[in-house]
Amino acid sequence: MISPSITRSLIQPAASRHALWLVLLVLLSSPAAQAQTKAVAAKATTKAAADFPLAANGKTAPIYASAADWPGVLRAAKDLQADVQRVTKIAPSFSTEKPAGAEVVLIGTIGKSPLIDGLVKAGKLSTAGVAGKWETFVRQVVMNPLPGVKQALVIAGSDKRGTIYGIYDLSQQIGVSPWYWWADVPVKPQTTLRILAARHTLGEPAVKYRGIFLNDEAPALTGWSKEKFGGINSKMYVHVFELILRLKGNYLWPAMWGNAFNDDDKLSPVLADEYGIVMGTSHHEPMQRAQQEWKRYGHGPWNYQTNDTTLRRFWRQGIRNMGSHESIVTMAMRGDGDEPMSQESNIALLEKIVADQRKILAEETHKPADQTPQLWALYKEVQDYYDKGMRVPDDMTLLLCDDNWGNLRKLPKPGDAPRRGGYGIYYHFDYVGGPRSYRWLNTNPLPRVREQMHLAYEHGVKQIWIVNVGDLKPMELPISFFLDYAWNPDNIKADQVAAYTQRWASQQFGPKYAADIADILAKYAKYNGRRKPELIDANTYSLVTGEWATVVAEYNQLRTRAEDINQKLPAADHDAFYELVLHPVQACANLNELYYTVALNREAAKTNQPNTNALAEKAQALFAKDAEIKNRYHAVAGGKWNHMMDQMHIGYTSWHDEKADIMPQVVTLPAGAVPTAIADPAAPAAGAYVAVEAEQYTKAVNAGPVSWQRLPDLGRTLGAVSTYPTTVAPTETPGGNSPHLEYRINLAQAGPVTVSAYLAPTLDFTNTTGLRYAVSLDDEAPQIINLHTGMKPGESNRPWERIVANSINLKTSQHNVTTAGAHTLKFWRVDPGVVLEKLVVSAGELPATYLGPPATATSATEPKNGKGSLGQR
Repeated sequence: MISPSITRSLIQPAASRHALWLVLLVLLSSPAAQAQTKAVAAKATTKAAADFPLAANGKTAPIYASAADWPGVLRAAKDLQADVQRVTKIAPSFSTEKPAGAEVVLIGTIGKSPLIDGLVKAGKLSTAGVAGKWETFVRQVVMNPLPGVKQALVIAGSDKRGTIYGIYDLSQQIGVSPWYWWADVPVKPQTTLRILAARHTLGEPAVKYRGIFLNDEAPALTGWSKEKFGGINSKMYVHVFELILRLKGNYLWPAMWGNAFNDDDKLSPVLADEYGIVMGTSHHEPMQRAQQEWKRYGHGPWNYQTNDTTLRRFWRQGIRNMGSHESIVTMAMRGDGDEPMSQESNIALLEKIVADQRKILAEETHKPADQTPQLWALYKEVQDYYDKGMRVPDDMTLLLCDDNWGNLRKLPKPGDAPRRGGYGIYYHFDYVGGPRSYRWLNTNPLPRVREQMHLAYEHGVKQIWIVNVGDLKPMELPISFFLDYAWNPDNIKADQVAAYTQRWASQQFGPKYAADIADILAKYAKYNGRRKPELIDANTYSLVTGEWATVVAEYNQLRTRAEDINQKLPAADHDAFYELVLHPVQACANLNELYYTVALNREAAKTNQPNTNALAEKAQALFAKDAEIKNRYHAVAGGKWNHMMDQMHIGYTSWHDEKADIMPQVVTLPAGAVPTAIADPAAPAAGAYVAVEAEQYTKAVNAGPVSWQRLPDLGRTLGAVSTYPTTVAPTETPGGNSPHLEYRINLAQAGPVTVSAYLAPTLDFTNTTGLRYAVSLDDEAPQIINLHTGMKPGESNRPWERIVANSINLKTSQHNVTTAGAHTLKFWRVDPGVVLEKLVVSAGELPATYLGPPATATSATEPKNGKGSLGQR
């Protein structure tokens, strides 16, 4: 998390070609944009601090820590030892004995390390801005810190994880990616590593607990871990723990499909605590016990009304097992197997459950219940209990949730009294459920993730951010982004997401092709985000309008670009590039071409066209190619990731998985079939519609604190626009100079028209009557439109299923124009959080397409700094 503008104050360029590469790498070493690095003047010493030679002249500086420090700190210090060796091929020594040598690295935790505390007491190291903070570190060069030591590079943390983050921050700057193990990112060799003397800190994280949830892990993660480690056990988890810490996360919900973290391998929770990972259990597994543990040790029904004594005994053991390990305890109760509670359940019963659980917490931990972090997850129907009045003690974190599709369901209202336990978000990059499970590849465009999590942050959700990442791979980029954004949301503005992705690409592959790689990563996620691959079939896009052909051409162009870069990269980069870039692009390009070919085959068969059978054969070959692409992934890095792509993804017949991929049905004509004439499709009348992308407005009118902001690359086509801040009250009566966008358009004829607004599938996070916008033509009164009429998130609600499957909320309004020619279309703010992607004005029925008509006009936007210009946030 290093700001490109000040990185030169951290690592000094050296004369050699290798050292020059180091400087370039460090400039882009952490993908978090505009990180909160602070150069602060250290306490004066008798001599100004000089650059520190971490590696020079064939030697590396020895690393020292205190034996009294946290075991997790000592372990991470040994990781730094290994990282320096990865970069320089020379292993520095590591010791907890008295430091000796001209130049040494000193690592420790304030108040836990006699080594660091001695420097502070002697006035050699200032702890200003660090001591007493949460997960904060400082790194600086100290001259003459100890007798016989000329110079020391000091890494001091406010607490265990603060020190660990300082260690891994240095590892990233010398060129070791957090994904070196999980994505086989190679380390570029360097001979000289010189650290500049400037005091360096990232400050405190904005969100206190930042983590991931391994979920829906069969067959991929389960099969892989069984082959490589004998199961999902401590041997596997140590790699997960290290990754989370290298990404500056701190929190984990462990895999729970047939797995029980605390029971399967007794070493797992011990090592989690040693590493410094805060452990929890998923939203439906209370009191630190996995669902599988109930299956193993429970008796009777999972029903507190009829089996409360057994359940209390079961939960008590969970807290005993937890012991002193750092944890967040999931509270309350949901139905067994992540199902809703019974119809008989009521608020009074759930409140009693929480009260009984807190009594157990107090009795087993021997301290008041409010001293153990707890959460109550308002997941699915549980939110209804809260909305109907159920309350829990103020020290418990309310874990708010998305709809399993990345759209936040509820946020605190501006002005609500603060809670001691604060608020959290449970988010999804992966899901098993309706309208279709999506588990195969990354389908999470970063601009949308950022927009929704920014919404949460603006509403004060800062205690817990946790995201369901499925099998972990292949969610590498969105995991990095989620945890980096949680560290400091203010550092990645809406117009900096592309730059973030470029820095991330440079961190993995160097700067030469980073811009192209980042564009490929962004586009494949955007294309997948239009509609999840699991939801695509032969009917998704329009054949008659050429939409299908365009979609396939875009993906094939992406594949060609990725394959070209792969040929240019050094051989050492090929494994990582295949895992992170080439495989998902090849797999998705092939999948889309498969369904396109099936669509062509079925259309040709309607009129017995001669190419019908050839298209069927091509489709079958593309289906076989999908398996070949999967097998190549399983062979990469010497078979290291075998089984990680076992997830089926072709041929869904309902919301859930099949046992294996199913070849889509194709038509084969009998010999001698006589073709019939093909009717030419009717072209839409000239001027039948005008389509304009939301970003292409002519004028943006801001008012008071409200301003319009572009959200580049958000959505299915070009980008999007919304208003900020999102905490400003609604504009109940839009009109006049209230916030709105204007689009100058030309209409071919007078008469009635339909205005279609293509909006992101944002939910009513205010939990009122639905989010609203207004629209008008010329000087007519704005029509207020509700996005959420008849909509309630959940698998049985068709309007919700439609907007999440289509990744768009399409709303229409009727208007009348009295003359042909120039008109002004106005889009008005009513409620905050409404995200506009595209507007279409049509005089008749539009061609049936998935993405909507392509833009027919662009508007000249006002100068960026002019009146009504875009607010930069």
